[in-house]
Amino acid sequence: MVILKTKSEIEGIRKASIIVAEVLDIVVPEHLRPGISTGELNHVIERYIRSKGGYPTFLGYHGYPAASCISLNDEVVHGIPNKRRVIKEGDLVKVDVGVTLNGLIGDAARTYAVGEVSEQTKRLMETTFKALYAGIEAARIGNRIRDISTAIYSVIKSHGFYAVRELSGHGVGLRLHEDPSITNFPQGGRSVRIRPGMTLAIEPMVAVGTWEVLTKSDGWTVVTKDHSLAAHFEHTIAITDDGPEILTVLEGMDLEFNRFFLPV
Repeated sequence: MVILKTKSEIEGIRKASIIVAEVLDIVVPEHLRPGISTGELNHVIERYIRSKGGYPTFLGYHGYPAASCISLNDEVVHGIPNKRRVIKEGDLVKVDVGVTLNGLIGDAARTYAVGEVSEQTKRLMETTFKALYAGIEAARIGNRIRDISTAIYSVIKSHGFYAVRELSGHGVGLRLHEDPSITNFPQGGRSVRIRPGMTLAIEPMVAVGTWEVLTKSDGWTVVTKDHSLAAHFEHTIAITDDGPEILTVLEGMDLEFNRFFLPV
């Protein structure tokens, strides 16, 4: 069942989402360099969230052992940070963060290129980023969830990449994962009508070589089946009478794509 949020709840989700955006758009870029371990980066993320009065939503969720998901290269999502996994120049790093503040949740992800990467990697990142914003643009009252999926998929397909099919976006706010599911490719059957008060986590996950994925022996980390590179961008949005409103964004930073290429 889709949970429609009150204005007060949306304002609370916004506050949690701002902490998420601060983590992903300020804290992570300040620390993500060759030589830092994913465990160290996770510690920095958790410390910042708690300093703002929030709780890292992922920590303990179905037993997940960390405050963030940090996935490298062929890892699509849910990479478990550890102190032995050291970031190297040329890595493609996906950081996914959730924050719970006063019982309300924001959720978002960014993909960062650490130092020089190939042109194909740049195209993968840009395609995923554009797919995210195409999906957000389609999230308008009167449309259906399928329209979001179609918009995302159209961008991905037009650039010759693959939309991961076993993972999807979702409702968010009172719980980390709520209805509806938002796939990154169009499906048949009934589709939920988009209504004001919905809060959604839209998150295209895109791979170079295949849409098929596998889960590693840790039970969490999802990798592409052919071990090709993958990218992931995510925002939490609210559906309003004036259109979709991005909550996990800092003023003036939402369309600055070049900031995801980090110098070394």
